[in-house]
Amino acid sequence: MAPYIGTATSRVDGHAKVTGSAKYAGEFTAPGLAYGSVVTSTIAKGRIVSIDISEAMSVAGVVAVLTHKNRPPMAGTDRAYMDDVAPGGSPFRPLYDDKIKFSGQPIALVMAEDWETAKFAASLVRVNYEEEAHVTDLFRELNEAKAIKTPPKPRGKADKALAAAAVRHEGEYFIPVEHHNPMELFASTVIQDADGKLTIYDKTQGVQNVQRYLCSVFRMKADELRVISPYVGGAFGSGLRPQYQVALAVLAARALQRSVRLVLTRQQMYTLGYRPGSIERVALGAKADGSLDAITHDAIAMTSQYEDFARNDTGWSGALYKCVNTRYSHKLTKLDVATPSDMRAPGAATGVYALECAMDELAVALKIDPLELRLRNYSDRQQDEDAPYTSKELRECYRQGAEAFGWAERNPEPRSMRDGSELVGWGMASGIWEALQMKTSARIVLTANGHAEVACATSDIGTGTYTIMAQVAADMLGLPIDNVSIKLGDSTLPASPVEGGSWMAASVSHAIKNAADAVRKELLGLAKRIPDSPLKVMRLDDVTLAGGKIVSKQDASRAVSIADAMRHGGVERIEQEKSTSFKTLASYACNAHSAIFAEVKVDEQLGVIRVTRVVSAVAAGRILNTKTAHNQIMGSVVWGIGMALHEETLLDHHFGRIMNANFGEYHVPVNADVHDIEVIFVEEPDDIINPLGIKGLGEIGLVGVAAAIANAVYHATGKRVRDLPITLDKLRR
Repeated sequence: MAPYIGTATSRVDGHAKVTGSAKYAGEFTAPGLAYGSVVTSTIAKGRIVSIDISEAMSVAGVVAVLTHKNRPPMAGTDRAYMDDVAPGGSPFRPLYDDKIKFSGQPIALVMAEDWETAKFAASLVRVNYEEEAHVTDLFRELNEAKAIKTPPKPRGKADKALAAAAVRHEGEYFIPVEHHNPMELFASTVIQDADGKLTIYDKTQGVQNVQRYLCSVFRMKADELRVISPYVGGAFGSGLRPQYQVALAVLAARALQRSVRLVLTRQQMYTLGYRPGSIERVALGAKADGSLDAITHDAIAMTSQYEDFARNDTGWSGALYKCVNTRYSHKLTKLDVATPSDMRAPGAATGVYALECAMDELAVALKIDPLELRLRNYSDRQQDEDAPYTSKELRECYRQGAEAFGWAERNPEPRSMRDGSELVGWGMASGIWEALQMKTSARIVLTANGHAEVACATSDIGTGTYTIMAQVAADMLGLPIDNVSIKLGDSTLPASPVEGGSWMAASVSHAIKNAADAVRKELLGLAKRIPDSPLKVMRLDDVTLAGGKIVSKQDASRAVSIADAMRHGGVERIEQEKSTSFKTLASYACNAHSAIFAEVKVDEQLGVIRVTRVVSAVAAGRILNTKTAHNQIMGSVVWGIGMALHEETLLDHHFGRIMNANFGEYHVPVNADVHDIEVIFVEEPDDIINPLGIKGLGEIGLVGVAAAIANAVYHATGKRVRDLPITLDKLRR
């Protein structure tokens, strides 16, 4: 039987999704279900003076209107609202008191017998405020930014080296607020049983994180509250933390003592986390031959008044380029907005955009090919920690990507390449992300008929976790993939962290491997009890599981079927639960890398930009599933197109309110914006990072894409636009 790992295996959950049998958080039902609609604030800062719910309550079918004055009890300490991935500060407490922290904050919850009635009644809740002056403009508050401690530490004397450099480039790059906008709206269905216990179907990237949060907020025991999330219609980081609708849904269920459903509107999705707007200031100094003398990177990003959200924007250069003198800083500006959140490749998507645009600008100043400049400064060791990489095939990414793209045919002069009336530009950039792995547990139940059930509390947020879990289990147990079923997204299953950071594939795969090894050990013990067993003298390392048998690695004729071993042992099922146990890698740098090459065509008269071709060459260790992995990188490239040319959340700073909280005015790439995308997976064996050589893919596909497109736009037009998105009005200035 051919191995499944490394093959283009179709999604095992695909049939359920295309036939509609896959149920999402807002689709579960129960007898007597009540429906909720959230009332949100119309001011950005202040306090609620009064809430008049009488008109809403008079609507037929309305059963309750919950506010901070009449809600059931909730915990009263910051610690109680801290979830597993919460930043420092004081977490938001939905419907807790009269204070308004941001525009769109939930301030009341209308419950009715149907959703339409709840929504109508919500429009009848009258609120009086005592408004305070708010600040929502990052640029107006730059002088109030406060430095935070972020690695890495400075090296050498960057400012002195920069001043003395033969060639210098300094640039300021702006990345606006971006919102996740997954297809599935955030929703929670809370089903209460006769004993008062709650089963909560929630859209989340971490069911156990949500369970712990809710137990803490509502002072409930773990066995009183179960969180389930079998399918997630996209999240991209927005579901890492418990969102306010799940707390409000539980609040309503406890108040009404009945099952409830709460689904946010698309507009309300914009009151949740987002990629924070940031200003990235990069300065590079180099010798005439292009070797870097100095790198400085200073970031100023926004956060809320109540939490300090920050990610590593500035330190990626130390892992990409050789340079003796470096300095980094990161500051936060507190605004009257909701707390930002992780969005695909947090920190790297923004910081590497600035770094890679700056490298392109330096290449122009030096009159050196942008790819050649990167090769001259290629880092074989992580510079900030002076550590070797577990593996790094970025050089090969450059080679294969450039060859597939035809980079050698590029005319370096801006505005020199044309296709009819359109200017043609070719740009490139590097990508980098952390190869992380987290402690995770998995349980395997193997039955005598050769079927295995594999369980872990992890989520599948659309990345294909169901499928890679099935592939790994099938290979480790020697079974057809159709004989493996997967259970995930349930807080009662073996422990898992939130699914994010590109760590889940490596983490859950090794948990499954460890559980499968334990199953193999137990099976071997049973097989040895068989009279005249061909495996009598075999040790665990001498045998493998293949074709439904326990087989000698040296002599395939010496084998015992799983069914015979279990039958002779008198057992109907074998159950093993194991956790990961990754070795410490403190002396190594662990990263995935990519090289992105982009072609744009720009209408010279109108300034309209089309991304006509992208080649993304990725080195990310062992690829578990080339089909779902290809999907991941393609989706990331599309997002990179959106980041470069389309996406921007716009605030009216007078009101402190988002103006384009809808798909009509928050622009994302559509079919007409997406042309040829070629994905190359560069072979990268890595027996240091983990036994299976796995690195994550969720983030690396996005990092560098926006920079490659921005660099291509400059090459096409000769105009450098440093603030995203690059729109035709900016080209026409």
